[in-house]
Amino acid sequence: MITLHELTIKKIHFLLTSKEFSAFDLTKEFFDYIEKKDKEIDAYKLLLKDEALRQANEIDKKIAAGEEISLLAGVPLAIKDNILIKNTLTTAGSKILANYKAAYNATAIEKLKKQGAIFLGKTNIDEFAMGSSTETSAFRKTKNPLDLTRVPGGSSGGSAAAIASHQSVAALGSDTGGSVRQPASFCGLVGLKPTYGAVSRFGLIALASSLDQIGPLAKTVEDAAILLEAIVGKDKYDNSSENFQFQANSIYNKDDLKGLKIGIIKEINLNSLEKDLAIAFQKNLKQLENLGASIEEISIPHLSLSLACYYVLMPAEASSNLARFDGLRYSPSDKTGSLKDIYFETRGEYFGSEVKRRIVLGTFVLSSGYYDAFYHKARLVQTLIKKEFEEVFKKVDLIVLPTTPTTAFKFNEKINDPLEMYLSDIFTVPANIAGLPAISLPIYGENKLPYGFQFLANHFQEATMLNAAYLLEQSTHERRSL
Repeated sequence: MITLHELTIKKIHFLLTSKEFSAFDLTKEFFDYIEKKDKEIDAYKLLLKDEALRQANEIDKKIAAGEEISLLAGVPLAIKDNILIKNTLTTAGSKILANYKAAYNATAIEKLKKQGAIFLGKTNIDEFAMGSSTETSAFRKTKNPLDLTRVPGGSSGGSAAAIASHQSVAALGSDTGGSVRQPASFCGLVGLKPTYGAVSRFGLIALASSLDQIGPLAKTVEDAAILLEAIVGKDKYDNSSENFQFQANSIYNKDDLKGLKIGIIKEINLNSLEKDLAIAFQKNLKQLENLGASIEEISIPHLSLSLACYYVLMPAEASSNLARFDGLRYSPSDKTGSLKDIYFETRGEYFGSEVKRRIVLGTFVLSSGYYDAFYHKARLVQTLIKKEFEEVFKKVDLIVLPTTPTTAFKFNEKINDPLEMYLSDIFTVPANIAGLPAISLPIYGENKLPYGFQFLANHFQEATMLNAAYLLEQSTHERRSL
């Protein structure tokens, strides 16, 4: 009997290579479970059963022939529905792409395919990754498996919910302002946003090209590290990608945190946090000290401007990126008339209200007379925040802060108040503004629902960050059985 909730990547590898079960049986077990479980969760937009079982058969043939298989071979993964898989529907949660089939694989997908990973399906997302709750999806509302009355977070809510409900071992998401880390926090998972440029964005449907980054969601730091190793590196199709290599084994580099300096940000008043979050956060800070780390206060004076800066830059880039969706390419509409008529009617009907709001905002800040007042000024603020982080990382190795200000909120609690919704990204956005790597781990106060504890590191210092995260995870055993 395969017990899905106990599976991790290394455990699957061991059980496959010792022939405890076959990749085909494992994959079929997941689909049988998804068929029952996903009726209440709605994590998946689309299942890829035939192709997944075919892939599993190939892995079994290699094992039977005595061939060595990679650590990810036969491992069932879920993929966010804005990451392209060739010949597969990719909607980005929008009606405007309801019939779009990808013409090629994203680079991250190509790399995972070479490793033999198995893709169970595409997961539900906020439309074009615009949202913090997965409520803006044009197709369904994904529920939080820890409490079905609550949101799973966004925009990678489907990926997080799939793992938290044991419908996948791990998943890929994308993080533009916290869209991997925030749902990880809400669903009690590990969510990793790599350094900007560490992972190719080729084949990721763009929201804001200077901020977007593909990243893994998983049950453990180890699983997140294994996935990160598989997808990093330079890509000729993405000029922003860097020749960065990461070894998953680096998370075991040190047995303690002696000599590691960790900064807590003076501008974030821990006393202003929810009482339960403050308790949980302080408890984990203490644990880092027990592991040998020294904690010191640091200052990032303009940190409070990160969110305002983000909500100028991101809509500006989104309005440009989404101009390509005109009803004539990708997923043609049935509208007729002049080019202008087709364009207006298609976008008017098939874009949701949050997408329209951000396109209008973005077009406004880029328009003549407002460009200097808003967009240009936001770029200057971004540069300022980056420099402040650079200075801080001359003094400390890592920074810690909460991932979200609250636990998962209820459906409809914030959807009609955009400002309230945007504020849920307040602790995740700075990493995107500065292009830094960040990871969220689940922590608990007295509340049964999890919060997130977030590490930030300097550019391409994922090894130091994940080593610390792994040691904290191992020492606290905070991750509760889901």
